Amino acid sequence: MARYTGPRTKIARKFGEPIYGSDKSFEKKKFPPGQHGQARKRAKMSEYGMQLQEKQKAKYTYGMLERQFKKLFQKAASKKGITGKNLMQLIESRLDNVVFRFGIAPTRAAARQLVNHRHILVNGEICNIPSRLLVPGDIVAVRERSKVLEVVTNSLNGRTNQFSWLEWDGAQMAGKFMNYPEREEIPETINEQAIVELYSK
Repeated sequence: MARYTGPRTKIARKFGEPIYGSDKSFEKKKFPPGQHGQARKRAKMSEYGMQLQEKQKAKYTYGMLERQFKKLFQKAASKKGITGKNLMQLIESRLDNVVFRFGIAPTRAAARQLVNHRHILVNGEICNIPSRLLVPGDIVAVRERSKVLEVVTNSLNGRTNQFSWLEWDGAQMAGKFMNYPEREEIPETINEQAIVELYSK
């Protein structure tokens, strides 16, 4: 499965925020990467540049490549309602993202690996497709023999975030995808309207 495997702190520095989570290296160097990153004065970015940056930020944040992202955008555009909101809801409903939101994995990359390695059940059946889109009512659970995995137990022990659109049962190590989240409930600082404008050109 194709995915981004390059340096992450450099990408976070490019956008000026820790899009991959807590990062000590980013805290030390909050200026753009490159030889002249610290001294360079940011020129005023064009409208196209801002739109492209928002799309790139969304792709890197959720661990998606261009083809996947464009396909999801087309699906969002074909649905009724606001395209930007639809896009964010669809991205949030991806299995790897939901596994991360439940706290089963510490990062989206780790969540994707758990799904790939067949540690996750969806509605009682093994699912190894990280990009699977869940629908309200779907049950996501840790496979019985995988409940003792150190990465899973450590992540769940440190679980702090709770989201209104997800219902988690700690005893069963299973959770329910209740509904698509409202845009204001999604914590990511992404300007989805800029992405819509970019694809509309």
